[in-house]
Amino acid sequence: MLKSIFQWMKQFAGTDTPHKDKDNPQSSIKLIGNLTEDLHQIKLILDNCSDIVFHPFQIGTRQEAVLIFLDGLVNMQVIDSDILQPLLKCEEMFQGDATFRYIDIKNLLMKQVISVAQTDSGNDVQQIVDHVLSGDTVLLADQMEQAIFISAKEWDKRAIEEPATEPVIRGPREGFTENLRTNTSLIRRRLKTPQLKMEAIKVGRLSKTDIVITYLSGIAMEPVVSEVRERLNQIDIDAILESGYIEELIKDSPFSLFPQAINTERPDRLVGCLLEGQVGIIIDNTPFALIVPVTFYGMLNASEDYYQNFLISSVIRWLRMAFLVVALLLPSIYIAITTYHQEMLPTVLLLSVASSRETVPFPAIVEAFLMEISFEGLREAGVRLPRPVGQAVSIVGALVIGQAAVQAGIVSAPLVIIVSMTGIASFIFPIFSQAMAIRMLRFPMMLLAGTLGLYGIFMGVLFLLIYMLKIRSFGVPYLSPMAPANVGDFKDVFVRVPWWSMKNRPSQTGKKNSQRMSNSLRSRFQKQ
Repeated sequence: MLKSIFQWMKQFAGTDTPHKDKDNPQSSIKLIGNLTEDLHQIKLILDNCSDIVFHPFQIGTRQEAVLIFLDGLVNMQVIDSDILQPLLKCEEMFQGDATFRYIDIKNLLMKQVISVAQTDSGNDVQQIVDHVLSGDTVLLADQMEQAIFISAKEWDKRAIEEPATEPVIRGPREGFTENLRTNTSLIRRRLKTPQLKMEAIKVGRLSKTDIVITYLSGIAMEPVVSEVRERLNQIDIDAILESGYIEELIKDSPFSLFPQAINTERPDRLVGCLLEGQVGIIIDNTPFALIVPVTFYGMLNASEDYYQNFLISSVIRWLRMAFLVVALLLPSIYIAITTYHQEMLPTVLLLSVASSRETVPFPAIVEAFLMEISFEGLREAGVRLPRPVGQAVSIVGALVIGQAAVQAGIVSAPLVIIVSMTGIASFIFPIFSQAMAIRMLRFPMMLLAGTLGLYGIFMGVLFLLIYMLKIRSFGVPYLSPMAPANVGDFKDVFVRVPWWSMKNRPSQTGKKNSQRMSNSLRSRFQKQ
């Protein structure tokens, strides 16, 4: 009974204001054409926002209007010369009330008065607020039931520079910036085709971060594009501050150390992946774009591999493969041999290792853990400190601590060499997130080596391979093209064959349009 009386009192008091859509009570507030009431509703939402500017003026000599914009995100020169001045001088359009009553003021202003290329309109108050907070300028006028959204965005941004995390000797020096449109233009400059699609969505209830899904229509497989689109649309979070948020929220195996998306600052790398049928995800406010789906072997390749001579690139890939084993297993092999399998060492080497360990009070596994953890700590300190100071701390600190530890008899000299080689090997990976995964996996492998010897290492490697066989990146097997085996794709795994021999795209991502060059070009080079 009390509930019914309360509902009746709300209706009698006029809770449903004229700004509400009567056909849909749950809809948002609409403009009614009364400038005072409309501004009141907008100011209620934008209360205590000192950077929001409400600039009242008159269109011509009698029509009241207001410009709303966000100070710091707009081009004031465009507002003054292309919006305000034309509006102040258009008094001949409003000579009487009858004229104004029967003309479409919105279309008149958009087509004949405002000299800005990008304009739009709407009558939803929340839509108006979203446009203002995104950097657009909003025009409200009395007796006009729709607002005009004018694109006059401008803010300070970083210039295009060489990527700091992916330097190259040969290749473009351009890198992505924190501006979304700058990043999309860097891709458009390299692919001048209407097949390049860029779908825009917004993610984040508070940040409303702009995200662009880019792919090549006719090359990228539609199920992969649909899956990327669906996963991004399912994200419901307050804010997206960096691409790492997106990468963690859309990955297939959320608890896996292995990265299931490539993050890159290089437009040429992203374009190269698009040409192979992969999908790019560009996020506003970060210079890192994501590439999906990916494979383990694809992340061992650098963009520079495709600019150098194919023989040189192949040798460098073999070097990366060898250092991958070093970064993952070298400390474990040292622990296993010195603890359980001393007979595997030559006599001279065994005596040298034994003499260096004579004064060390710890077992090999404890010694190795101490050195590895110290090295990782120095490396992390070097990253977090200012760059000039960080380099000095990481280099001098490693030398001083290593030499002092050997002289004090805490660790042996061979282990310092082992740890140094392992650290150098972990820097050779082109993708930093992949290097981090190998660095983290090194510690459980050391633990297995200290408890079970070489048998433990073999068991750890076997478990790791079985686990990687189960991982998928948007449906693509993580170890493809090795498992499942596809001999045709081996041309770009352990070696990089000449460009004229790479006629087809990878089968896992480019099967929709597999051919990338003409047969005549390939046959001509083969004859030569």
